[in-house]
Amino acid sequence: MSHSAYDDNKDVESGYASASSSESDLSDVYFTKQHLKHINQQLQELEPEDILRWCMVTLPSLFQTTAFGLTGLVTLDMLSKIDGPTKSPVDLIFLDTLHHFPETLSLVDRVRRRYPNVNLHVYKPAGTETAEEFAAKHGERLWERNEELYDWVAKVEPAERAYAELQVKAMLTGRRRSQGGKRGDLDVVEVTESGLIKVNPLASWSFQQVQQYVRDNDVPYNELLDRGYKSVGDWHSTQPTQEGEDERAGRWKGREKTECGIHNSGSRYAQFLRERELKTAEDGLSHALETSLKVEA
Repeated sequence: MSHSAYDDNKDVESGYASASSSESDLSDVYFTKQHLKHINQQLQELEPEDILRWCMVTLPSLFQTTAFGLTGLVTLDMLSKIDGPTKSPVDLIFLDTLHHFPETLSLVDRVRRRYPNVNLHVYKPAGTETAEEFAAKHGERLWERNEELYDWVAKVEPAERAYAELQVKAMLTGRRRSQGGKRGDLDVVEVTESGLIKVNPLASWSFQQVQQYVRDNDVPYNELLDRGYKSVGDWHSTQPTQEGEDERAGRWKGREKTECGIHNSGSRYAQFLRERELKTAEDGLSHALETSLKVEA
């Protein structure tokens, strides 16, 4: 029997790639604008548990990022109750800024005990393990002297490091439209400039719905919520909310700010870093051209 090119490459004969194809034949997960719009229209009609099931079936390298806020805890509890042949583990990523309230860190321990089968990955600011080390490296009260830089070193850089090291392709967040600010028109599924897929499974829920779920299912939560806090971040930039205020009104009170940078790709410091990287690349190209011209001369 004669040997042919067909025999060497049967898996591409049909013109389709499959899971057994080489990496070069496949692209990363992506959605076109039209596809993304269609997905959001469909998922908008589903309950959060069904959105989570869709994520677990559809999205590879799926993680949940959480600061153990109320919505993230509800998501964690829902995930723990999803069973069946499609169930796969969804690891947690916790960004320890080294400036969380003691109550938040105590909650982390309680969550570990309540959900022992969940893998928790903790990421801290590079080169530091304590608030004292952070201050020694970056100076006292960096959040007052350079808020953008603080957001970068305490939250954005650790998040990007986590995504790279864990090879995160998609992540679940605890953001909801009812939290106000820039979250008022939130879609269920978003795609960042870098291609990371963000899913907000409880986007349409109110604070009252989240609270009711926590009560009905005895979900552990931050003690600060019983003291007037609705959204809890770092101790230096979080206050209780007043009646009638948005949930996140206690975050960065008195400032025109509703996001820390993790969910805001347009932060001034992130923009600065992108421009610096671009300039470095341009300088490298110019140097290479100059060297090439000298050699030719």
